[in-house]
Amino acid sequence: MSGIALWQLWWVWLAAALVLAILETLVPGFIFLGFAAGAALTALVVMLPWQPGIAALLAIFAVLSLVSWLGMRRLFRTPDDQTRVIREDINK
Repeated sequence: MSGIALWQLWWVWLAAALVLAILETLVPGFIFLGFAAGAALTALVVMLPWQPGIAALLAIFAVLSLVSWLGMRRLFRTPDDQTRVIREDINK
């Protein structure tokens, strides 16, 4: 790999997205899914002919992760945005 850094390869970002998606299934809490989507979208950015530096690429990853996390939070939220509280025990 002469002259190409690891972070400039699209498949590295896609592999990171896969690892983060698997980690989301292991850790409850809807934490890593936005990062996984951001890494997948960053893989698409890396495929473009424009090759940003590491600082710009990490900023792109951060912005795409935040936007995708906010979008998924809005998409998957409950209609009334309230936590469901069950007051009766169904086992009685």
